[in-house]
Amino acid sequence: MSIAEPSQNQEPTIGILLAGGRATRMGGGDKALQPLGGIPLLARVIAILRPQCDALVISANGKAARFAEFRLPIVADEIEDYAGPLAGILAGLDFLAARQPPAAFAVSVSSDTPFLPADLVARLHAARAAAGAHIACARSGGAIHPVIALWPLGIRPALRAALAENLRKVDRFLSRYAVAYADWPAAPVDPFFNINTPDDLAAAERILGAAGERNDIMP
Repeated sequence: MSIAEPSQNQEPTIGILLAGGRATRMGGGDKALQPLGGIPLLARVIAILRPQCDALVISANGKAARFAEFRLPIVADEIEDYAGPLAGILAGLDFLAARQPPAAFAVSVSSDTPFLPADLVARLHAARAAAGAHIACARSGGAIHPVIALWPLGIRPALRAALAENLRKVDRFLSRYAVAYADWPAAPVDPFFNINTPDDLAAAERILGAAGERNDIMP
């Protein structure tokens, strides 16, 4: 797996690994810990994103000890009852704001997307800067991936207010802002392929097999 080094001109950025879902279509449990090629999905995402960010944080609810092997900070949603990825993004941004000095941006990614691009963060920054937009999202084959996005730290108050209004959909929140898009092809493999079901996991195993990938990623 090719991993790109972050650009020297890139704004300091923290990666938010969203692992707080209930994985109902996978039969429950922690989807992020499901093995793909013998390696947890979350470990694969960490391996891709770590070189692209200044720091990483796992956004997850419940007992933090189950993610201890990854040796990363764990932040839980401030809002109860599994308010969805927007709550996880806010939790990550709050972590970012507490750092000294705080970084200006965070990139959010799903923990069930094991084929993320090695240039994800750099291209999101470039798209946002070129368009003069508030937020940048990933897009592949014309399909928008709202959860795979670059967020400015200053959006925290608006995000908190939206959650207080019971707004839970990322795309609805994004509709309030100028959004730029960074584009990737969806073939031969969509880099934002996400694993929601056992069939998806089986398809991902076939993708790995076809690529002949070595399974030597470590968290």
